Amino acid sequence: MNEAAITYCARHPQVETALRCGRCDTLICPRCLVQTPVGSRCPDCANVRRIPTIDVKPLFIARGLGASLLAGIAVGAFWGYAEPDRGLGGFFIFFIAMGMGWVISEAVSIATNRKRAQVLQGIAMLGAILAYVVHNLVVGVGPFPTGDLWGYLATVVAAVFAASRLSP
Repeated sequence: MNEAAITYCARHPQVETALRCGRCDTLICPRCLVQTPVGSRCPDCANVRRIPTIDVKPLFIARGLGASLLAGIAVGAFWGYAEPDRGLGGFFIFFIAMGMGWVISEAVSIATNRKRAQVLQGIAMLGAILAYVVHNLVVGVGPFPTGDLWGYLATVVAAVFAASRLSP
């Protein structure tokens, strides 16, 4: 009888495998293989790296947070001064909210060299919430007033719009 020797993955010693890397001949299992245009490779030979656009270092997170805070304060102050005098409520507020979301996301995007990541989406959403709080403080009704349905909806629209522009 000619029995084949049982082989195990180099990275996962408990997994039986007969699959080998096409470049270095290392044993790999389906969990650790990377499919490349020239066949299955181990993660070392596949040269797996994150795309630079979505690879966000802590410095970029700090820059994005600063830009989001500054843009949120500026947009909220503008909204607070423009809204009471002109009565820009109702359905029109959604267009203002989309503009607010665009300004905040653009500030975050420029500050982070046009990077895109989920953490930057969250930072932009925080900027939209800050804009709502600043708006309410400028108007003089407190940070989170009750019964402000249009304001809450506008904040959600601004946050979603800002986050959608920074999606990876």
